[in-house]
Amino acid sequence: MFGKIKDYNIEDNVVNIKFENINAKIEIINSYIVNFFVPTLREKRKSKAIEDLKVEKCEFKVINKDLYIEIKTNDLSVRVYDDFKTDIYNKDEKLICEDYRGDREPFIKNCAGRLDIAIQEGHKPTEHMDYKVFIPKKLKEEMYFYGFGERTGHLNKKGCHYINWNTDDPTPHGETYEKLYKSIPFFITLEDKEAFGIFFDNTFETHFDLGKENSNYYYFASLDGNIDYYFIYGPSVDKVIKGYTYLTGSTPLPQLWTLGYQQCRWAYCPESNVMEVVNKFREKDIPCDALYLDIEYMDDFRVFTWDKNKFKNSKKMIENLKKDGFKLVTIIDPGVKVDKGYSIYDEGLKNGYFATDKNGITYTNWVWPGNSVFPDFMNSKVRNWWSNNQKILLDDGVAGVWNDMNEPASFNGPLPDDIKFNEDGDILDHKEIHNVYGHMMSKATYEGIKKHTNKRPFVITRACYSGTQKYSTVWTGDNQSTWEHLRMSVPMLMNLGLSGMSFCGTDVGGFGYDATSELLSRWVQVGAFTPLFRNHTTIYSRDQEPWAFDKKTEDIYRKYVKLRYKLLPYIYDTFYRGESNGLPLIRPLLLHYQNDEKTYEINDQFLCGENIMVAPILEQGKKARMVYLPNGSRWVDYWTKEVYEGGRYIIKETPLDICPIYIKSGSIIPNFPGMNYIGEKEIDTLILDIYLDENNFEYIHYQDDGESFEYKDGKYNLYKISIDNKNEININIDFIIDKYGAKYNKFIFNINSSKYNKVIINKKEIHGAKIDNTMSFEYDLK
Repeated sequence: MFGKIKDYNIEDNVVNIKFENINAKIEIINSYIVNFFVPTLREKRKSKAIEDLKVEKCEFKVINKDLYIEIKTNDLSVRVYDDFKTDIYNKDEKLICEDYRGDREPFIKNCAGRLDIAIQEGHKPTEHMDYKVFIPKKLKEEMYFYGFGERTGHLNKKGCHYINWNTDDPTPHGETYEKLYKSIPFFITLEDKEAFGIFFDNTFETHFDLGKENSNYYYFASLDGNIDYYFIYGPSVDKVIKGYTYLTGSTPLPQLWTLGYQQCRWAYCPESNVMEVVNKFREKDIPCDALYLDIEYMDDFRVFTWDKNKFKNSKKMIENLKKDGFKLVTIIDPGVKVDKGYSIYDEGLKNGYFATDKNGITYTNWVWPGNSVFPDFMNSKVRNWWSNNQKILLDDGVAGVWNDMNEPASFNGPLPDDIKFNEDGDILDHKEIHNVYGHMMSKATYEGIKKHTNKRPFVITRACYSGTQKYSTVWTGDNQSTWEHLRMSVPMLMNLGLSGMSFCGTDVGGFGYDATSELLSRWVQVGAFTPLFRNHTTIYSRDQEPWAFDKKTEDIYRKYVKLRYKLLPYIYDTFYRGESNGLPLIRPLLLHYQNDEKTYEINDQFLCGENIMVAPILEQGKKARMVYLPNGSRWVDYWTKEVYEGGRYIIKETPLDICPIYIKSGSIIPNFPGMNYIGEKEIDTLILDIYLDENNFEYIHYQDDGESFEYKDGKYNLYKISIDNKNEININIDFIIDKYGAKYNKFIFNINSSKYNKVIINKKEIHGAKIDNTMSFEYDLK
């Protein structure tokens, strides 16, 4: 395809290479991120993930060797050969990413049986696909693969094949599913304790094969589009994530209430049912911040409307919910009902805001409202119109918008590949924009909420693409109330986090089928540490609210929801740091213990931030489990305060109300006092849960108003808490930044396993009281 290298030239940070048959560009983004671009479809880039790329000035040199052109930065050496074969070395000249030079050879499948009969029963052969873009890389035995967004199966994706084609599939998802609701064409490779990432920025149907086709190579490929991928070097996994989110954007700091507990089902209606549920939460003393309304709240599924029979005065109802501390989140689908006289349809049709067929006629398909049309979110005028429509809900007091069915889903067969979308004058086919349809809808929704409230928008979406994390949180779609789906949710959420989607969650308890009391009890123990903490179930399932089972289930549920609210300042701190470093809340152990190879394939444990490790029970009837404690730290059992050395396995007994939780020694975990919802009372006291270590340690705590964008202007507080416990416990509290007016009046220090009954806080001696194995000290900041 490319032929031999004929010539090259350098323009600023771009090396243009002329081959016999086509030209290529290699762009140096910074010393550790390099872009490879070949215009196999068009000269112009059309990235939806990367919107404001800032190229960093860095030194590099280009050397013309006999067999290749070498491009060297301070971190990498890129060698480009004939036919655009490319190898990448680290600064020590170690080959870390090598193009595969052999022929493509799928494993031979010895099929002696009657294929036609097998197909009649439903057995399908694996199809070999030819791709327009095909990039094979040499696969090594000790390579591990992570990322790819929302995928079933295990944490390490080696040996798997995945397809990026956003798909609404409500059947129970198993490990063999190649495509689901989201397309995130990014992965991280770890080999010999060294990591790099590849982001293939192509919105067509793309394929990633991690040695399933042949154990000698892995590849990424697409049915159409350009060669356009970014190589992101670590060597640490956290640096790869920071590089990826530098390109595509990081998750912005959310409103504090969105990190509280949220309750949903299809469907809470009429209004009396809504009020019954919210009253139960307060009556049962189970904290909750948000309630969701699914599609039944609308007038015959017309988006941006209310069913006045079910909700006679939606504005008044929302006012009453707010008085009791509840926010309301409403669902919105992209499908607009074909209905003359319905303002959203009439306006969109008049202005040409809907996708058309190849003849320019507005395209229709069947969704919940019946015959429906689809907004052309590729068009800036349409997005602006959709953004302004959010005001209809916001004026009623709605606090967040839930975008569903935006793959886009349709009931009368999928949208044809040649449906037309108008990207501000450029006519694009559905086959090119399908994977970014939900992304652009989320962007429009985010911008509308921001414009009309000036608060940090809360948007939740089912379909997305790389970069959606800038605009929306995600959930993993229609899961099932099964132990298999609880088990799969942990590596799925870890890989979403590694893929830049920090604010993610699954439907606690499962959406389809019927949860059991034991399953719900174990699922809430995972949910309490999940960024998006939402219970959701379908219209045909049994009730799934925490009180719908028995007293034991209700008590366990209350225990872990209250634990979540206790840990909110720690979770909020992690999101604050994540906006700059790109790191998620839920993390695989390997993220911080990359030198400990035993962490590389742990599917059933995760880190919540850097300091808390959770080892949940994911199997029915299990009353004990083995826990791996990573090497390099000591670990403290959260419940018993027992201290364990790292680098070992232990057995932890797990009665139904116990989820194994371990705190890394040398940690300070900020806690809030108890509350029913965010904003119930002014938080003037911060509780600091301290786990001592042999070395000195510190923690940075963040505080702001919890909802506005004023933090972008520096209006926040940063507290630095330092612990020195060489001979006695010295605690220093310093203000690093003091720009937000509402400060804490009091700190409570709970020091675990302390041998001292006094501490020195800001040079003042304080005596404490012992509670079990913990010494508690109060310090008045005034």
